[in-house]
Amino acid sequence: MTRFIGKIAVVTGAASGIGRATALRFAQEGATVIAADIDAQGCEQLVQESARQSNGKIIFKHCDVCLDADLQGLMDFAAHTAGGIDILFNNAGAGGARETIDEIDADGWDRTMNLLLRSVALGIRHAVPHMVARGGGSIINTASVAALSTGMAPTAYSVAKAGVLHLSRMAAGDLAKHSIRVNAVCPGFIKTNIFAASMGLAGDVRDKVNSMVAGMAEQAQPVKRGGMAQDIAGTVAFLASDDAAFITGTHVVVDGGLLIGPRHSWDPAAPRLADAIRQIVSASSSPV
Repeated sequence: MTRFIGKIAVVTGAASGIGRATALRFAQEGATVIAADIDAQGCEQLVQESARQSNGKIIFKHCDVCLDADLQGLMDFAAHTAGGIDILFNNAGAGGARETIDEIDADGWDRTMNLLLRSVALGIRHAVPHMVARGGGSIINTASVAALSTGMAPTAYSVAKAGVLHLSRMAAGDLAKHSIRVNAVCPGFIKTNIFAASMGLAGDVRDKVNSMVAGMAEQAQPVKRGGMAQDIAGTVAFLASDDAAFITGTHVVVDGGLLIGPRHSWDPAAPRLADAIRQIVSASSSPV
């Protein structure tokens, strides 16, 4: 498909994982992509890969999304280099502080919020003037299933992602007058490096943790495989395209069915509480 010929997309966190897959998807469909990250080497590899297989092109711009000046510089760079912004994918992130609410300190809380929520708000803020100049556009923000349920991720991360969901709704209302749509995507367990990276792991230990997380995901959801970055990229591309022209202010869950409910909701072999109670009642009422 070539849905994005003539379009300009900005992708943060583009050097790896979901950001990398989405930048490639946009370029494959004809877009000029400004790939932003602090990982210059990863983005340069992305640029080289895209040059071999894409209808569009990818241009790297260094950006630390925790710095307001960097975010404004990124959006201005996209406008000056490529001619504007049609699509913004606010994706950069990491696991953040891992402590529970009774243990976390103010610095850990603030770092997590700055990376996962403040950066999304300011990314939108600085992109909007350039999107208005193009007559509108589409903004997609990376949230998480952790925004919708407990037990999925650390507290600060989960609260920040819940904030991303509400920010997306508020921004959709604020920006409708400019013909700018705003939506969010909520990934489930996706095969990326975010879990191991948030723990500061590297090498063989990192690989083992990533493999363990992927294996757990395959057992925790109806779709019996781990999620891939390409699964999220496809959803983001849909939300960015004219196929989603009537969709704004909402979120799409891409989780392999993880949030359907407890295992017995989709696995007939799993024990059910109601069945266990019936067995107890039946046994207790049986004649001796």
